[in-house]
Formats: sequence, C-alpha cells, structure tokens
Amino acid sequence: MKTATITELKKELAHHSQKDLITLCLHLAKFKKENKELLTYLLFEANNEDAYINGIKEEISFLFLQINTKSYFYIKKSVRKILRLVKKYIRYSKKKETEIELLLHFCHELKKVKRPIARNVTLQNIFNRQVVLIKKAIPKLHEDLQFDFQLELDELE
Repeated sequence: MKTATITELKKELAHHSQKDLITLCLHLAKFKKENKELLTYLLFEANNEDAYINGIKEEISFLFLQINTKSYFYIKKSVRKILRLVKKYIRYSKKKETEIELLLHFCHELKKVKRPIARNVTLQNIFNRQVVLIKKAIPKLHEDLQFDFQLELDELE
C-alpha cells in the first residue's frame, strides 16, 4: 500500500463532514498509544502549557528517583529511556520554551543522580548533548526569556 502525502491527506480531509472527521480521529487513536497521547495533549493540555510542563517535570523527577544506581549500566539505560520520553513530550508541544524547560529539568535531575555522571563518558556525553540543544534553542526565544534561560543554563554548568 502506498502512503499518501500530507497534502493529499489534507485535501481529502477537507471533503469529509465533521462527524466523519471525529470517527477518523478516534479510529486513529485506537491504533497507537502515541496517537492517543498526542490527541490528549492537543485537546486537553495545549491550552495550559504551564500545567503540561509541570506534570512532565514531576514525571521526570519520579522516574529519576526510580533509577537503579547499583551500576552505570542501569543508570545509562534508565537515563536514555527518560530522555526518549522527554523528547516525545517535546515533539507534542513544538514550543521552544517547553523544550528548553524540559531539557533543563532533565539535566538538573541527571546531575542529582547518586553516582556522579562525570565518571561515566556516556552519561557525560548525554548531558553535554542536551546542553548543546538548549544553547541552540535559546536564541530563538524572546530576549527576556533568553536571559532567564541563559541564567539557568549557566547555573547548571
């Protein structure tokens, strides 16, 4: 089966009634958990970004508390899993402020892990990559926000 392009899908959806569109959205949400999560964000959480960010921060903090710190192997595995989750939430929002806030929180939590990340090259590289992403995103914001986030980033480093 050949997959249609976004333009083709947009044109085809324009010809459907509202009832048909609702049915299609619900059918799409049944197939993948990620589709359902995105639809939940768009319908319920997109209009209150601060609550969305705070909820994700709490989840990140909780997940960092659950990390098995007996060896760096388990720490790396858990950190990668948490980072995948954070990136998914960032993709839902598509807002630079949200991206920076979540990545800063991730880095703060990573720094607080019981075993120092400086002793492990992989963990240090994960941290450094996130800092680079934050630095790239900051110039795309309003000047006031740039200043605030830059202060927080300097404190982190």
